[in-house]
Amino acid sequence: MGFKSDIEIAQEAKLERIEQIAERLSIPGEFLECYGAYKAKVDYNLLSQYEKKDDGKLILVTAITPTPAGEGKTTTTVGLGDALSRLGKKTVIALREPSLGPVFGIKGGAAGGGYAQVVPMEDINLHFTGDIHAVTTANNLIAALLDNHIQQGNALHIDPRRITWKRCMDMNDRQLRFMVNGLGGKANGVPREDGFDISVASEIMAVLCLASDILDLKRRVARIIVGYTYEGKPVTVGDLKGQGAVAALMKDALKPNLVQTLEHTPTFIHGGPFANIAHGCNSIMATKMALKLGDYVVTEAGFGADLGAEKFLDIKCRYSGLKPSAVVIVATARALKLHGGVPKADLNKENLQALDKGLENLLKHVENITQHFGLPAVVAINEFPSDTKEEMRLIEERCRQLGVKAVLSQVWAKGGEGGKALAEEVLRAIEKEENHFRFIYETHIPIREKIETLAKTIYGADGVDYIGNASRQIDELEALGLGNLPICVAKTQYSISDDPLKLGRPRGFRITVRNVKASVGAGFIVVLTGDIMTMPGLPKKPAAETIDVDETGKISGLF
Repeated sequence: MGFKSDIEIAQEAKLERIEQIAERLSIPGEFLECYGAYKAKVDYNLLSQYEKKDDGKLILVTAITPTPAGEGKTTTTVGLGDALSRLGKKTVIALREPSLGPVFGIKGGAAGGGYAQVVPMEDINLHFTGDIHAVTTANNLIAALLDNHIQQGNALHIDPRRITWKRCMDMNDRQLRFMVNGLGGKANGVPREDGFDISVASEIMAVLCLASDILDLKRRVARIIVGYTYEGKPVTVGDLKGQGAVAALMKDALKPNLVQTLEHTPTFIHGGPFANIAHGCNSIMATKMALKLGDYVVTEAGFGADLGAEKFLDIKCRYSGLKPSAVVIVATARALKLHGGVPKADLNKENLQALDKGLENLLKHVENITQHFGLPAVVAINEFPSDTKEEMRLIEERCRQLGVKAVLSQVWAKGGEGGKALAEEVLRAIEKEENHFRFIYETHIPIREKIETLAKTIYGADGVDYIGNASRQIDELEALGLGNLPICVAKTQYSISDDPLKLGRPRGFRITVRNVKASVGAGFIVVLTGDIMTMPGLPKKPAAETIDVDETGKISGLF
């Protein structure tokens, strides 16, 4: 008998009405806006009711460098939350919303897996409550205002060759990366080069996730740089007088979304910035709301700890004042063997030599979290049927040498019950281990020094090379007084380096920076390395080919 698919498990689950989930968190009815029976938005004004209440404990879940073998970071996050609930802890989970790009592309759904899922998974993976559509519309309103301003006389002297704002859509579509628009004569605009980013890589998505309230969102939008004048001065959304309209479009999207796990643990899902391009964390507002409503909050950051976790700690925590109580680093024996050089077809076979080599990747992430960020850490080994006792013993021993404990996680197969050992170890780490949280760099140092600090400390690089216009762009940003912003590195997720082919723990390499731009609204400087694309493409066999719906409206093939 085969395993049930994630969507089959989710569709067989008996959900509680969302009002019951909200009642468990003592959310007053006037702050709850239901979207059907099983999902709702929670008005951000609720936070003003809890200003004097102490925050709960924040647990960040991250992972090793991802591989095609799978790691299960979201599954572990959900299972850990359910396990803490089973241990009698008032727990809330805080996640990002899946993008339609990966859902229809190579990755599939992103609502957990097996018996550690958030539901309704079809809604969450598809349109949900419309937040990403609002982000897309707001982004494209700015683009329309910008091109209309040029068409209507260009009072701001915007140089069409130096427009930095792109249109966006929430789909992988490489055809839209680079284009020329405004063709067809004077009535149809001014011809210029343009392009699309995927919506979750847009600055509007980052603004949504970093804004503390609607007024802060409006201020951040006004600061967004959309291009430069012929004289080289930046042009902002505020100059185009678009911040009010954008905030009006984003008013409801700013409210966190409340759903539940299969075991009815309350879960906020809000915001979805990519971690290989943007900062890869759910919204500050949802995390803060969860911390006021629960005693323990389990959240995740995208891709490996060199991407999502670094940005969570250096960007999100810096702006929000949040301080994690512990970090969970997720790995699998299969993925570690792949990092050790084993082909994907042979990952089910025991190979202690390759596992030992691949463990260097895990240990680098552990070193970053414990030694460089100063946080307590626990390693979660997501169980696969092919894992052997000898493999688990080797992982435990190597982790013990770095002073962290590796715990077997069985949440995919057993839900919260399979995560109790992990939950107990996380609670022990929070209570017993010292927490000396610190940032990797201070923001007042020069841009190049911040980039080099990240490259050498977190990635283990020997140094940084700047190609093309990158050095000139840095000089311009510092001349404009923008050098004191934190850094958001856009980098491949498949390696700690900027080369996706360098698996394990690369050594003797340099980071190549090819483009540097300011996302002033979000509040960080984006540093593009390697060949990273802000608009992904679909794979040869997209996940969309297996997704279907029957005559009753029941969806299949999401995962």
